[in-house]
Amino acid sequence: MKHSRRQKSNWFTYLLLASGLVVSAYPFYWLFIAATLNDSQIFQLPPHLWPGGGLVTNLSHLQEKGPVWTTFGNSLFVAVTFTVLTGYLSALTGYAFAKFRFRYKEALFFLILVTMMLPQQVIMIPLFKMMTALGWQNELKAVIIPSLANSFGVFFMRQNMMNVPAELLEAARIDGCSELSIFHRIVLPTVYPALAALAILSFIQQWGNFMWPLIILQDQAKMTLPLFLSMLVQPGQVIQYGEVLAGAAIGVLPVFLIFLFFQKYFVSGIYGGAVKG
Repeated sequence: MKHSRRQKSNWFTYLLLASGLVVSAYPFYWLFIAATLNDSQIFQLPPHLWPGGGLVTNLSHLQEKGPVWTTFGNSLFVAVTFTVLTGYLSALTGYAFAKFRFRYKEALFFLILVTMMLPQQVIMIPLFKMMTALGWQNELKAVIIPSLANSFGVFFMRQNMMNVPAELLEAARIDGCSELSIFHRIVLPTVYPALAALAILSFIQQWGNFMWPLIILQDQAKMTLPLFLSMLVQPGQVIQYGEVLAGAAIGVLPVFLIFLFFQKYFVSGIYGGAVKG
């Protein structure tokens, strides 16, 4: 009897998970299918569930509207550069807060936590004036550099680095290692899953960033992919949904692939910081 109840409970759990998977995955599946359809096929009922033959046409029309692949490259450059730099700087800062003692340490860390609660819109006007004064308006570095002060990244890496054994660091110091050598050779490999998780989150954040690039970038050749796609759905113009969905599929694909191949690091990194920290 107990075995039968347990089996029924397992089947219910599997059914619930399968239902959640279908609900979560279907919009993305339909997006990739719709990218291969023309406008009339997109709105047909029942909806198409298999790829059509319009992908090449949609992509060619999309390229006629503007430099889609240039904006894709801009987004990739911004996201990758931001991910690498913010990951390293967050790890370095988190290491200092986790393993060093210095004056006003707790107060400074509290200020970092406070900045996590401030909406991005609060600093956009002073940030825009600062970028204009530096002559960085309409430059990709104006999108990357102001975002490097990542308070969440510092908090996340600090929580994970608190788990690094102090004895391991002391042994390295006795052996004559400098603090930077300890950080690069011992600490970073130890918290690699957390660093990978932060990298995924940072890439997704910057890849989908829209508001700040919209303010600071005006030249179409300097735009990121989300800005370019927004130009296709402006009020007063005829919207070609096949082109828009093809562009959206291009935008979703890198994030999908990154999470697909690095999900185990993401799960272990988040779990390690939440449980051990």
